[in-house]
Amino acid sequence: MWRGQAQFEETRQHLQKQPVVGQWKPLAPSNRGQELQQPEPSAKDSAGGDENQSVAQLNVSRLRSSSVEIREKGSEFLKEELHRAQKELKLKDEECERLSKVREQLEQELEELTASLFEEAHKMVREANTKQAASEKQLREARGKIDMLQAEVTALKTLVITSTPSSPNRELHPQLQSPSKAVFRKGHGRNKSTSSAGAATATSQGLPVEPVSSEFKEVDSILFAEFQAWKESPTLDKSSSFLERIYQEDVGPCLDFTKHELSELIQAAVEQNTLTIEPVATQALPVVKVSAIECGGPNGFRSQIVTKCALSGLSRACRHRIKLGDSGNYYYISPSCRARITAVCNFFTYIRYIQQGLVRQDVELMYWEIMRLRKEMSIAKLGFFPSEM
Repeated sequence: MWRGQAQFEETRQHLQKQPVVGQWKPLAPSNRGQELQQPEPSAKDSAGGDENQSVAQLNVSRLRSSSVEIREKGSEFLKEELHRAQKELKLKDEECERLSKVREQLEQELEELTASLFEEAHKMVREANTKQAASEKQLREARGKIDMLQAEVTALKTLVITSTPSSPNRELHPQLQSPSKAVFRKGHGRNKSTSSAGAATATSQGLPVEPVSSEFKEVDSILFAEFQAWKESPTLDKSSSFLERIYQEDVGPCLDFTKHELSELIQAAVEQNTLTIEPVATQALPVVKVSAIECGGPNGFRSQIVTKCALSGLSRACRHRIKLGDSGNYYYISPSCRARITAVCNFFTYIRYIQQGLVRQDVELMYWEIMRLRKEMSIAKLGFFPSEM
């Protein structure tokens, strides 16, 4: 119950408890058939009636004024309550608006967080796929290098195999060769008289005859100085005078084939160590008829397993093919082209070993090994290659 209504009820009960002055009482009924006789009012009664009437009017006016006052107070109270309710409603609206903004902000942050999480997850997946692809690529390259190194080791073992008493290797033991073949060995023999005399003396005394070296070596001061300067800070950059000379005199001419565009790609692959050489099964090559003169035999025609060399453009017995990097294209090459590419690869492999600090030799020995590799490139450029190629 409101406070104004409580005051109004208290005022009404108070007014009901007050006695009413001058209230008229009804007269008792007279006998049937008789007329009511009213006494004439006296002056005293008239004066008393006026007084009672004025008191009643005063009470009525008081009652009316109390009712008006109660109404005014109730109206003020209701206005105050309405104003208070409006303020509370306004505060609640502001609170609801603030909470709505907070909810929208939280929803937006949640969406941004979800988007960032998904983006991070996709990024991690992409990085994992990239690393996996790179690892697979490195694995393939490592396997290719291992196969190539195994093939090189096998070839070296075959080349330097130790002879046995049952089947001696006459190339490694010149004393087992016939005198006619021993005289006409590769190289020039100087001071033959002295050498023959020494050999005869050794034979008469029963001493083993040692092979006479028919080749003398002399260090070129310019080349050796360039190599020493390069050895101080080994690098594969062509700007050094040492490598610049070798590129101009050996590497460039050795890799200069008829197909110039493919030659440049091969040189770049050799420099980056991404060239793969592998043997080819002869059953996979086509059988064509070529001129015997073109193949280096007698006149006429004969059937031979040949294919066109990708570097020279000539029909040759291509027993090997090359691949550049991760490309799936293979190029069939002739034995001569393979010998030239292999000579260059051997040179770059050795200087890479020097750069990585894997060669523990004297500087002069390194120099002579590089000269030997340069000699192989020069010989291969002239068209000489082992028959097993």
